[in-house]
Amino acid sequence: MSIWIFFKLIGSLALLMFGMKSMSDSLQKMAGPQLRHVLGAMTTNRFTGILTGTFITAAVQSSTATTVMTVSFVNAGLLTLAQAISVIMGANIGTTLTAWIMSAGFSFNITDFVWPAFFIAIILIYSKKRKILGDFIFGVSFMFLGLGTLRQTGIDMDLAHNQPVLAFFTSFDPNSFTTTLVFLLIGSVLTMCVQSSAAIMAITMILCSNGVLPIYQGIALVMGENIGTTVTSNIAALTANTQARRAAFAHMLFNMFGVLWVLCIFKPFIDMVCGFVGYNETMTKADPNFLANTAKLSFVLAAFHTTFNVANTLVLVGFIPQIKKIVCKVIRPKKQNDEDDFRLRFIQTGIMKTAELSVLEAQKEICSFSERIQRMFGMVRDLLKEKDEKNLLKIFSRIEKYEGISDNMEIEIAKYLDQVSDAHLSDETKAKIRAMLREISEIESIGDSCYNIARTVNRRVTGKEDFTPQQYEHIHQMFELTESALEQMNYMFSHNKENIDVNRSFNIENEINNFRNQLKTQNINDVNSHSYTYAIGTMYMDIIQECEKLGDYVVNVVEARMNTRQHYV
Repeated sequence: MSIWIFFKLIGSLALLMFGMKSMSDSLQKMAGPQLRHVLGAMTTNRFTGILTGTFITAAVQSSTATTVMTVSFVNAGLLTLAQAISVIMGANIGTTLTAWIMSAGFSFNITDFVWPAFFIAIILIYSKKRKILGDFIFGVSFMFLGLGTLRQTGIDMDLAHNQPVLAFFTSFDPNSFTTTLVFLLIGSVLTMCVQSSAAIMAITMILCSNGVLPIYQGIALVMGENIGTTVTSNIAALTANTQARRAAFAHMLFNMFGVLWVLCIFKPFIDMVCGFVGYNETMTKADPNFLANTAKLSFVLAAFHTTFNVANTLVLVGFIPQIKKIVCKVIRPKKQNDEDDFRLRFIQTGIMKTAELSVLEAQKEICSFSERIQRMFGMVRDLLKEKDEKNLLKIFSRIEKYEGISDNMEIEIAKYLDQVSDAHLSDETKAKIRAMLREISEIESIGDSCYNIARTVNRRVTGKEDFTPQQYEHIHQMFELTESALEQMNYMFSHNKENIDVNRSFNIENEINNFRNQLKTQNINDVNSHSYTYAIGTMYMDIIQECEKLGDYVVNVVEARMNTRQHYV
């Protein structure tokens, strides 16, 4: 085998993987919000979950996308563990469509059809309205070109007459259980390394179709692929919360259990699948129908892949509660960190998901950011009430720490959204990202206002001056209004837009503005009448003005989130 054939082999594999990724990405861009809504509307019905997982995976042609999406939904608290397990079962069935597409590509020369498809795709890409559809057709065309090139490369390699290759495979006893385990391990390791079960499936089909690899060893490789592909979702869950790690582990447990019971009835199960396809595994090269029989091998692999996953799902669908118990025992909750520590709860580093899913995770993180800022304002209120200097210092130090956390959260969420925006996005998703960047900027400004108020209160203590009872009363009244604004902002983040009355936020802001104007006039009169010193009056108005600014920032967050505008004085 020349070096150029080897490069042609790995190049066509790369073309196949790129085509599948392009096709999957463009499908997810076209149907991203709908996919989120389908998953988000999951019920406790396990059969609905299986159908949902099957449908989404067949639609986007990526079980990895579905399982990573499911893990992330569990991480965000949008799916329960039981729902996630049923979706993952469905994803395993949906991914078998890929094998059928490949087997079709190996049965006849499909490359003749891709050239007009490329021409149509480039026309659509230059049409802005049809760009995503053009990307999809390009992805399909690249996938089929990769399959066609792989098929031709397999023929050019002439593996059936390559003595070193034949010697390697014939060195394994086809009837030995150890041989099956070896090929199972090879399939798992290769899939873990390549991170694409489709690529390993394509190599398996080449080897089997050329008569080099016996069907039993080929199916052992396919079973190994089923285990190796679970690594992706487990990697994605490494930094996630406990429930997400449990969902990823359930995926691995499901596939490993399936492999174990199929190994117990290995040959009868394969013989049954061969019977479905009409493949005679006992036929020798001397038989005149040998080539026609061998041509069916790619369909045998696809049929086994589907039968294995459907049968495994039927066996385990009644045991979802038991699977849940097992994974809960194996994956135990991590020790809770101090809530004052900086950490992102929903955005996970490592594997980048689809843009649509990333937007959802960022939105959940912004909601968490907003709740943290409201807690920070609660500390500011405690600081004003506190009289003990030691406790004052402790609360002020905590507020300082929260201000630093606020800065870091803005930077990290913005960096994550910047990564997401590098992908090709729909106009709707681009608008969401712009709005979210504005939201985090305004929320961080709220944190700055909280810190400024805390500094003013702390300055009052170190200056050995104090507010009058009337000033305290006015500050507490302003704090109540500000707290109401923050509560309404967080209510907005945790509820659907249809159930939110935006005018409530605007009305609170108008109340804050009017109260600020009233206190400003009164403060000038009180200073002139020597009710208190100019210095304490300045600190007093600094707090009032900062609360008014904070209210403005809250309204800006509401406008960004609800896509509305309100003009106020």
